[in-house]
Amino acid sequence: MIIEPSGQACGATVRGVDLAGELSPILIAGIQAAWLEHKVLAFADQRMDDDALERFSLAMGDFGDDPFFDPIKGRKNIAAIQREADEKSPLFAEQWHSDWSFMEKPPKATCLMAVEIPPVGGDTMFCDQAAAFAAMPETRKEELRQIKAVHSARRGYAPDGLYGDNDKGRSMAIRPGEAAMATFTHPLIKPHPETGKEVLFCSISYTIGFEGMDEMAGMQLLMELHQWCEQEWFHYRHKWEPGMLVMWDNRCLNHKATGGYEGHRRELHRTTIAA
Repeated sequence: MIIEPSGQACGATVRGVDLAGELSPILIAGIQAAWLEHKVLAFADQRMDDDALERFSLAMGDFGDDPFFDPIKGRKNIAAIQREADEKSPLFAEQWHSDWSFMEKPPKATCLMAVEIPPVGGDTMFCDQAAAFAAMPETRKEELRQIKAVHSARRGYAPDGLYGDNDKGRSMAIRPGEAAMATFTHPLIKPHPETGKEVLFCSISYTIGFEGMDEMAGMQLLMELHQWCEQEWFHYRHKWEPGMLVMWDNRCLNHKATGGYEGHRRELHRTTIAA
């Protein structure tokens, strides 16, 4: 297994492994260790079908729930993240977020397998939320440790949300609903359950406020944190290749999609790995 660090805030490319082949305990242990170190692993030159994607995902943990996606036909735990060449709907997931942070137990990891990759554009951006917190002044860290953030899916998946009833012409199988109005509270600063590093756990997509703050003060704090994390030295920009599988750690990263592939079709198959 050859690991090539990205040279950016996080991320590494892995070569020399066949994830469609035998997933030995030694291989999985090596992948786990590299993943905890680099936070995003991009496995190049894979030849995986959906069966192989499921086998690898289960080697990393149990399947997690995807509350607002329909799975692809014939599968229970694989969703298609896709966009047709002529699609005009707003780009999916183009704001920073950690997958399903509005759940009581947000997922540990997400896997995306390249099915159809356009020749240009479509990079995925990652922000190292542990590095972003570590770079703050100590007095600010202590202030933020006292705060609890309120998370909800309502901005995206409620009936009046971005992907709600008025979202027309989208090829992805998104299922919005009233369940998106629910909220769940997490500490703003959470220790990573395996590395112990403190992580800034909030996002412009799913954080809707903070306990004990009025709406205006909460929005000001959210925008302050958002702008802090926008600094490029906390980022990794991942460029996709055909045959690539990417796995990232939702517990310490935010991510977002980018466009730039108008006129080309893009499809990735996704699994969610439970905490």
